[in-house]
Amino acid sequence: MSALSIENVSMRFDLPNGTHVQALKEVSLELKTGELMSVLGPSGCGKTTLLNIVAGFLAPTSGRIVLNGQNVTGPDAKRGMVFQQGALFEWMDVRENVSFGPRMKGQREAQWGEHVDHLLDVTGLGEFKDKAIYELSGGMQQRVALARCLANDPDVILMDEPLGALDALTREKMQGLVLKLWKETGKTIILITHSVEEALLLGERLLVMAPRPGRIHKEYNLPFADLGVGADLREVKHAKGYSETREEILEMIWDMEEEIMGRAEAAPQ
Repeated sequence: MSALSIENVSMRFDLPNGTHVQALKEVSLELKTGELMSVLGPSGCGKTTLLNIVAGFLAPTSGRIVLNGQNVTGPDAKRGMVFQQGALFEWMDVRENVSFGPRMKGQREAQWGEHVDHLLDVTGLGEFKDKAIYELSGGMQQRVALARCLANDPDVILMDEPLGALDALTREKMQGLVLKLWKETGKTIILITHSVEEALLLGERLLVMAPRPGRIHKEYNLPFADLGVGADLREVKHAKGYSETREEILEMIWDMEEEIMGRAEAAPQ
């Protein structure tokens, strides 16, 4: 049985003027436990909509999400979310933020303390556990968000462009951390990104989506995520097939963007 099954999911948004937007149409895929899948595509292809449906934030117009044999009907701790901005609690320190989920479940520190301290150490936050959130850089805040998600021990981690706002060097370090935690925890991860290079480095499966209606255009099975665990990611970019796959995907997305622009220019004013 697949850990996560997306079954013929469609999403239609009805607008006040009587028109509608078909954001997704009959999207189906399955992920096994421990798979890391990156998703990219041009703006308007429904990437974030699909992620929000898997998270339970949106109910699909048709189709369903099944996690470990159970239908997804709303948000719960089995699916953890890491947003582009950390969405952290500014009035709590780092350790309080990371331990928030277990504490809300009514667990005592004896139950969660060792696990939370381990997560702080592996994410490089051990020395900052008493710091206020505003004292941290953007990259450090995203580390807190990732550790907080892991503290809930979700079956699936959903990441909506979690590294998009970071500078290049910090982003590369965080990419390495994501790969490290993926291997150490064995979690199933879906990561949305606009960066083709990031999708290649962080996706053992890479999904390219096409826009309106949002649908799966092409899927790749790639070696680069495994190669990148504990390695210099700049070296991974020289691996066999990396450049060719990057150029193929870039051209694919560029053609989609050109088609979108052509449609927009041809639409009646």
